[in-house]
Amino acid sequence: MARAIVITAGHVTAEARLNDSKTAGAIWDALPIEATGETWGDEIYFDIGLTAAPESPQETVEAGDVGYWPPGRAFCIFFGPTPMSRGDEIRPASAVNVVGRVVGDPKVFKTVRAGARVTLRRAS
Repeated sequence: MARAIVITAGHVTAEARLNDSKTAGAIWDALPIEATGETWGDEIYFDIGLTAAPESPQETVEAGDVGYWPPGRAFCIFFGPTPMSRGDEIRPASAVNVVGRVVGDPKVFKTVRAGARVTLRRAS
């Protein structure tokens, strides 16, 4: 099932596709979601009010991956290195469930600042 979502963070809008994981399904069912975004290096994250168990958790991710961070009940958008990264890798604070990918260039999120309003909704 193709589950396309629209992510709006501040003045930036991008599409992403959720995968078939249980966590992605729970996020899909909870849409729309609106929150205040935080930044951590080249990552935007925000509490989405869902509790999901680790599901094939990953210690490193790729630019453009979107994930769920269980300790913070947070949706994460990864577009470059974080303070925990070593070299060119992208390393979350701790393992995340990768739930999908941004369509196109994820670096568009570089202009988003902490405190920006972020919304997730189903693409029409």
